[in-house]
Amino acid sequence: MPTASANEHFESRAQSLLQGVKDSGQWKHLQTIESAMGPEITLAEHGKVLCFCSNNYLGLANQDRVVQAGHEGLDRHGGGTASVRFICGTFSAHHELEQRIASFFGFEASYTFVSCWTATEALFPTLCTPADAIISDELNHACIIDAIRLAAGIHKGLRKSVYRHSDMDHLRERLAALRADADFDGVIWVVTDGVFSMEGDIAKLVDIRALCDEFGAMLVVDDSHGHGVMGQTGRGTHEHCGLRSDQVDILTGTLGKALGGGAGGFVAGSQTAIDLLVQRARPTLFSNALPTTVAASAEMAIRILQEEPERVARLRANVERARSGIRDVGFEVLDSPTAICPIIVGDTARAIRLSERLLEKGAFVIGFGYPVVPEGEARLRVQISAAHTDEHIDRLVDALRELKAEEGA
Repeated sequence: MPTASANEHFESRAQSLLQGVKDSGQWKHLQTIESAMGPEITLAEHGKVLCFCSNNYLGLANQDRVVQAGHEGLDRHGGGTASVRFICGTFSAHHELEQRIASFFGFEASYTFVSCWTATEALFPTLCTPADAIISDELNHACIIDAIRLAAGIHKGLRKSVYRHSDMDHLRERLAALRADADFDGVIWVVTDGVFSMEGDIAKLVDIRALCDEFGAMLVVDDSHGHGVMGQTGRGTHEHCGLRSDQVDILTGTLGKALGGGAGGFVAGSQTAIDLLVQRARPTLFSNALPTTVAASAEMAIRILQEEPERVARLRANVERARSGIRDVGFEVLDSPTAICPIIVGDTARAIRLSERLLEKGAFVIGFGYPVVPEGEARLRVQISAAHTDEHIDRLVDALRELKAEEGA
């Protein structure tokens, strides 16, 4: 096919796909923010609004000490790392952050990446072999799904399977089938989100740990939406569930949500596991290190979380106030102690329409529909921050009440 024809073919195909996205009401409009991230932000097209769709769970994204730490990291190390970690891209800011992560979460070691997506992409292809098997919750984050697919593509023979969401009987069946297979002699990896991003519910970590012990499996937890949110001290879902850190074999997380909201991700685990990632993980061998200004900000954010556990308590109170208010208005909100409050509205068109009306009323909330969530389970995903005041939450509830009245419900 001539180049011109190939270009025309691609353009035609892409235009058709994009039109399908528009026709289904799933077109994603990028809202430009002209202020710092916080409970109140300024949008280029809508002016000042309340932000209820951010992962800034502890309100640290624009906290003075976090911002100042970023400035100091920039002053000390400059604007870029200009190298991968194993050549000349490891700076003291990385070392300090990784020590802080390992110490805070209770692991022997940790290692940072430019995102949690990249960290997960490094994890399975590096630590697994063709003899292994990975069992994943069906509602795990897309980064886990893609990382498992990548690992299976690299390691021909690696087995992968899914268990129904939080269905412990189904997980038991998957584990038992592997152990009953005389030909299987590899490592079993059971992987789950700590907090599931669309449902806002929590993994049954106590039960999963018990099954891993019974069948001899490694437990991997991605707690990106749990760190800084769950547990008395914000250490995450395992703390909330009463598990010790040594009962989680591998922990992954992000620095782009509660822990500063900048960017970056990490893997925490045994020194052996981390050493293997340092030596063999392609995303760190062939991609630049996390910017030092981000590393410095994230280290400060974790330090503040340790010093100010009242932020976690404030977040918990805000979540309770928001859920109670949403229910009082008459909307269905999925029950959970997490900072994610999904309001189930049914069809995708309604979710998009309600999110647009909320924005007009000064509340920035995103609507999610099929295929991001199952057909008929479209929702408004309200996300609460410790930085929200009672007035902020009450204004959101008032806006939802007005929407109910407009719909005649």
